[in-house]
Amino acid sequence: MNARPYSETFFWKNDRKNKGSFVKANILGQACVISPTVGLIPISYELNSQYIMAFTLDPLPYANDALEPHFDALTMEIHHDRHHNAYVTNLNNAIAGTDLENMALTDILANISKYPAAVRNNGGGHFNHDLFWNILSPKGGGTPTGPLAEAINSAFGSFDEFKATFKNAAMTRFGSGWAWLCLKADGTLCVCSTPNQDNPLMDVAECPGTPLLGLDVWEHAYYLKFQNKRPDFVDTFWNVVNWEAVAERYASAQK
Repeated sequence: MNARPYSETFFWKNDRKNKGSFVKANILGQACVISPTVGLIPISYELNSQYIMAFTLDPLPYANDALEPHFDALTMEIHHDRHHNAYVTNLNNAIAGTDLENMALTDILANISKYPAAVRNNGGGHFNHDLFWNILSPKGGGTPTGPLAEAINSAFGSFDEFKATFKNAAMTRFGSGWAWLCLKADGTLCVCSTPNQDNPLMDVAECPGTPLLGLDVWEHAYYLKFQNKRPDFVDTFWNVVNWEAVAERYASAQK
């Protein structure tokens, strides 16, 4: 089959976030699905095509260089376009032809012990990175306010104590993993870390909860700019945290 070239003008349509077919309609009104291996496929092939994807990669909510000088543009491009994209592609491959194609990612993660390692690694990788991009902002930094600030002060004593606790979680995670601020089932906040692409939503997590803030401490997240200086990367992170987005996650998790 002949795929239409990417150079044409298209209008995006996504059924709902992270679910359903990723459909494009070109300027002539012909709909196409997008395949990671073939490109754009006319919609006439949709009914029997293996290229319809359960999960999709959203674009970054800002330009690659928007977080400069704190996070460099090349790292953002590689991290999102290559690493995160690989997790999405591999997740779709891992669940192809199974009931998981019709499940929400959070439901998959909540029962991750039932599924193969490829689903755990790539499903976690997709969720974790999607959260990560969306709690960063070119206008980030500062301190949280409102109920989130009150909850942080109650749990950790002060915002500075929270940052020290979070940094310790990031620094003591041996090898690759994530540091998290989470809302526990009892309504309190906690800080923890998880290995690899695990997260607190998983039923295998040692620190179960709803992730509000996450920091990727895999070396691919920082090595081009910070080399082996993970402490500097963690310190720089606070300059780009979007506390409004974190507060929205906190309010939603409480419901």
